[in-house]
Amino acid sequence: MSENNDYTVPSKFKAAVSRWGDRVAMRKKEYGLWKDITWNQYDRNVSRVAYALMSLGLKKGDCASIIGDNCPEWVYADIGIQCCGAATAGVYSTNAWQQVEYVVANSDSKIFFVENEEQLDKWIHFRDRAPGLEKIIVWDTEGLHNFKDPMVMTFEQLLELGAKKEQENPGRLEESIQKIDPEDLSVLIYTSGTTGPPKGAMLTHKNCVWMGKAISSNNPMYDNDDIMSFLPLCHIFEQLFTILAHFDVGHVVNFIESMDTITDNMMEISPTVGHAVPRIWEKYYSVILIRMADATWFKRLVFNYALKIGKKRAGLMMEFKPVPATLELLYNLAHFAVFRKLKERLGFDRMRVAYSGAAPIAPEILHFFHSIGVNLVEGYGQTEGTGVTTTAKLGEVKFGTVGVPLEGVQIKIADDGEILVRSPGVFKGYFKNPKATAETIVDGWLLSGDVGTIDDDGYLSITDRKKDIIVTAGGKNITPQYIENKLKSSLYINDAVVIGDKRKFLSCLIIIDEDNVVKFAQDNKIQFSTYKDLTAHEQIKSLIDKEIKIVNETLSQVEKIKKFTILPKKLYEEDGEITPTMKVKRNFINKAFGDLIEAMY
Repeated sequence: MSENNDYTVPSKFKAAVSRWGDRVAMRKKEYGLWKDITWNQYDRNVSRVAYALMSLGLKKGDCASIIGDNCPEWVYADIGIQCCGAATAGVYSTNAWQQVEYVVANSDSKIFFVENEEQLDKWIHFRDRAPGLEKIIVWDTEGLHNFKDPMVMTFEQLLELGAKKEQENPGRLEESIQKIDPEDLSVLIYTSGTTGPPKGAMLTHKNCVWMGKAISSNNPMYDNDDIMSFLPLCHIFEQLFTILAHFDVGHVVNFIESMDTITDNMMEISPTVGHAVPRIWEKYYSVILIRMADATWFKRLVFNYALKIGKKRAGLMMEFKPVPATLELLYNLAHFAVFRKLKERLGFDRMRVAYSGAAPIAPEILHFFHSIGVNLVEGYGQTEGTGVTTTAKLGEVKFGTVGVPLEGVQIKIADDGEILVRSPGVFKGYFKNPKATAETIVDGWLLSGDVGTIDDDGYLSITDRKKDIIVTAGGKNITPQYIENKLKSSLYINDAVVIGDKRKFLSCLIIIDEDNVVKFAQDNKIQFSTYKDLTAHEQIKSLIDKEIKIVNETLSQVEKIKKFTILPKKLYEEDGEITPTMKVKRNFINKAFGDLIEAMY
């Protein structure tokens, strides 16, 4: 038994329940109304899940998997699993059945929680090849009323079993929680796998509890805060806000209805703390500018003038320069007349701080949000460090950097420029992969795989992924991420993949922003019938060419994009082209579109 048992996720959860009891912990929309779930109700469901799982044979050291969209049931299952002393392995709900099989098999899962009929079908594909699975639990049974299988039970049946077992042995759960050690495995987070099959990062209770507190060391969060839960819960980024920091801070977690309703839910909730991957912030940026392009000439004039003031003020602040009183007065007027209403319409009016993470964001987009009064800050980290290494602090955002280390985090730069991290959040290693573990943790330091610099004020800048750095035929080192980020700040470019390793010049594969390019086509009466037609149209090529030329003007001679090709198809996760967190799989793209790349050379 651990002497420091309060440093485990279940004990932190129980402490939160004792502290907040009848206060609202979560909200979920049902039949058009937001339904409150108190901490006590949360506790009751978790306890029943845990009692039922223990009676089904789940014990300390085991693993159970969960697949489904964000909802209270996902969280009840996760904490219930951990209360048994077992570890949780989350699976992306968008994964194909082969990828689901890989995680379930690799994690040695005994129990598998699935959301609905669609996710259950994935298990049916590989059930004969997963002999270790003992029970499948479904929480949304729509369409499954006539489905009978001895291995499958509903979430309702699980809760009933849990209630019965709790009455029979009321102290068993506390005994189970007491036996958990901070060094035991809490969660297995499977990395997105941009370069091969996903690896299971082993995060201990100590890692998770420490990060739950550390995440708010640079920017405090409070128990009256509201957050929206919509990023995949199997990713550490969402777990930080929906689960780990939740137990420390006590804010309210609001589960969105679906990804299609995210903008509506944002307006209804008006979260005080925002968090999303760059693609979401890029989409909002794009929506704002497109809306303004459709506004009357007077509204456009007023908005552009207000934005000019906002950008000037944000530029000074991000360079730590004083803002003249006249400019501050003009900004307050611009905020009152323009930005205040704009933020209300987006659901950003109460947002005190917002985070962008999981992938790099273009500095221009950060600058834009600061200009309109949204405090969007970039966070940096990796799953292997329990999610976050650095974040900017409110009012101390430095342009082009990812901020300063969280409290308790040390960073240093290796001789080859690689960022090394040491903290209580550094993971235990990769599950069943000692070779990869030994390559990633050296002398207690986590090798991030990223290249960067630290300035005199302690601010970290990320240059690129170590393995992505391009060495041209002329021997010049190029960081593609820097160029790609500049290209992605265009309204018409959704993604870009810079090519040029061992080549005489740089070229680029462009993925267009469909919504904005379609609007451009309609405004300019360009005829097209399919996505492929649109990407092949000369006027669209000319549009993208102009956008690239604008970026080229800001680059050195060797960094300039000499040729480009617009990809004739959208990128899909199921085709293996992007990760669930919307990062492009560079190696896969290079192979899949090799003919288009060679044609540019």
